[in-house]
Amino acid sequence: MKFVFNKSQIALAAIAAIGMVGLATAPTTASAAKVAGTYVTGDIHNHTTCSDGSISMQKLVKKSTGTVASGDGWGLDWFVQAGHGGSGTKNCTLTEDASLDTPAYPFVASTSPSTTWTATPAGAAGPITLKGASGGMWRWQSLQEFQYPVMEYLATLRDKPLFLGLESVVAGHEHSSMSIINGQLPSSLTLAGLPSTPNTTAGASRYTAVGNANLLAKWSYCFDRNDTDTSRGNTTTTSGTGNNWDCSFTGGLNDTSAYWNATAKKLGQGSGTGTGNNGHVKTVEALKWMAVNAPDGSYYIPAHLERAGPFNANGNNGFNVEHLRNMNNAAPKIAFAMETQPGHGASSDRGEYKPLRQTINGVSTDSVGGTTYGGTGVYGAQVGGVWDALLGEGRNFWFSASSDWHNRGSFGADDVRSSQDFYPGEYQRMYVMVRNGSAKVTPQMIVDGMRTGNKFAASGQLIDRMGFIACSSYPGVGARTNAAVQALAVAAATGNTDIDKAGCATMGEKLVMPKAGGEVVVSIVVRDPSGTNYSPYTFNNPSLAQISVNQPLNAPVLDHVDVIRGMVTGYKTPGAADYSGQWPANTAWLSADGVTAGLSAVPAAAKNTSASVIKKFAATGADAWTSVSGNTEYKAMTFRISAVNASQYVRLRGTNLPASVPYETDADGNPLADLFTNAGNASKLKIPCTVTGTNVPATATAAPVGTTIDGCPAHLTTVTAQSVSGNASYTGKMVSYDVAAWADLWFYSNPIYIQVTGSTAVAGVQ
Repeated sequence: MKFVFNKSQIALAAIAAIGMVGLATAPTTASAAKVAGTYVTGDIHNHTTCSDGSISMQKLVKKSTGTVASGDGWGLDWFVQAGHGGSGTKNCTLTEDASLDTPAYPFVASTSPSTTWTATPAGAAGPITLKGASGGMWRWQSLQEFQYPVMEYLATLRDKPLFLGLESVVAGHEHSSMSIINGQLPSSLTLAGLPSTPNTTAGASRYTAVGNANLLAKWSYCFDRNDTDTSRGNTTTTSGTGNNWDCSFTGGLNDTSAYWNATAKKLGQGSGTGTGNNGHVKTVEALKWMAVNAPDGSYYIPAHLERAGPFNANGNNGFNVEHLRNMNNAAPKIAFAMETQPGHGASSDRGEYKPLRQTINGVSTDSVGGTTYGGTGVYGAQVGGVWDALLGEGRNFWFSASSDWHNRGSFGADDVRSSQDFYPGEYQRMYVMVRNGSAKVTPQMIVDGMRTGNKFAASGQLIDRMGFIACSSYPGVGARTNAAVQALAVAAATGNTDIDKAGCATMGEKLVMPKAGGEVVVSIVVRDPSGTNYSPYTFNNPSLAQISVNQPLNAPVLDHVDVIRGMVTGYKTPGAADYSGQWPANTAWLSADGVTAGLSAVPAAAKNTSASVIKKFAATGADAWTSVSGNTEYKAMTFRISAVNASQYVRLRGTNLPASVPYETDADGNPLADLFTNAGNASKLKIPCTVTGTNVPATATAAPVGTTIDGCPAHLTTVTAQSVSGNASYTGKMVSYDVAAWADLWFYSNPIYIQVTGSTAVAGVQ
């Protein structure tokens, strides 16, 4: 007999089914003896023409991982290509031109990455049989048969870990960056084994892969909301041939659910009232499936999770805090992060977040928070908000960032200007500790590194090294000096690694204090690299010009580092009053003048009021950083937390903007709403850009990598007789698009947990 869900209560049913599953098996993120490692940079969320991007897989790989010095790309160490789930019409494995030629994938005349799958000529492995998608190819097929072979081939050719992921279209929500790496890039791959000519078999990839992305393809079929295929991964012409997938699994709802499709052998979510609740149940099932089938080789990170507004019980919008808890409870080794620093940094609305972004249940609704805050969503940017609420439970739940690359907006893909996106590695970077010792870096090492939380994210190359360490100190035998701990942080930062020291911990780890009353010595060393970053703009930052600071956009300087502390009080109980809660919507949070309601308006479930900035380090003042051995690039900051009697965590953020920059930061240095630099509503723009310059391309003609622009670019929004900072009737260009992003830079670290024996146990981190 099938169990039929009460749609109005299905979310609570899911929570009850989940319970506190997995809490005892949370991943170990600190060990007595660590394998040596280094921080490496990568990207997990980007698009080619296989979904809704503008370029080929080959070009995106080259742009992301090519060297900056040669002008080929932005120098990432690893790369995950992850377009949307569902289906697509274009063959992203075809290249733009002969400059992207490889032996297995040569350029084919009269084709491009926009050539459709069905129009792919025989000389480019066509004609291609579409396995069921109307007018296009299901993503599972393109992943399995075409995209994976390209990535394996390029990974081997370039000797870099390049693998496939997916930006899943999430049942009940919006999007999530995920992957299952099982089968991808097997250790047997060698450069010597690569073919010297392409495979020209009709309908096949031009390179025959050694590994596979079969499990990722199956997951896409089984759980992506946009995959409505019922074929079980088989051809439509020959019944029973092909994958013959069955999405049921031990411990799953399977055919006990009213939404089980017996033909497709997968779970649906229905439609109409309760669609969102049903979809959330399907998403939790997807995570449970991953935990059964790929417990170590998968990750699931909600993408730009504030963008689509709050959760909609009757649709597919957003994530409230309870959904993040449910997912992390169901699969703590897999659902361990949120992509709250979204891509689309040069868009007319930063991150594509904006007020009244969509209609939910007939009501025009803001993105959660209304916009971004220094390029970060409100869940991560608000001290004491959703992220702090999750950290306050002691969860493995980490800060992540991505490029979400699609295109350059009004510019060509090779231009340095952008009115939409930045390439992976160009603007936002995620630095992940990968423990490879002397071995070659593998996808598994990267996934393991992301899972530990030993990672940080930075925009605009504001910083590129970090040593962040906390050590216990007790009077007598257990005493530690500030200098000794700082030496560990210096060694970590200068060596681009971390520490392995008893009684000390770094990001994503737990420092256990054997008794209450001791001290914790915290040391931070970051590198603010000298010279220029990747911005093409050499004129002074217009945001800083408001306070008479002259600093070129392409030569940002770290202004201050905040240390944020919150208390750990343990996991919330599913179904309890403080487990679920929606962030205030529309003007209940962000008013038209940019003022926010503050945490008093936020429900208890979505905040941690114990979180606050406890230290603010800068070049001068009471808490001034020092340079390391005369090297001014490295900033060292060390302090003590005394009388540590309760479990807690510390985390970091930093920026190039001082406190009280009009329309950018408040008096305490917190990021203000990006409302005033978003061109989507030009009437809100407040920061003028007045530098004329002598090298300012006036058209969309390509300005390639290496081009420098010394005046406000032509694509900035122009206003007429508008009241702006210091001018009641200004006419001219305004800070917007990519200039707004390069002007306003931030970094975020993940936390170090401190567990005091006799206080709350930090359950999620061992």
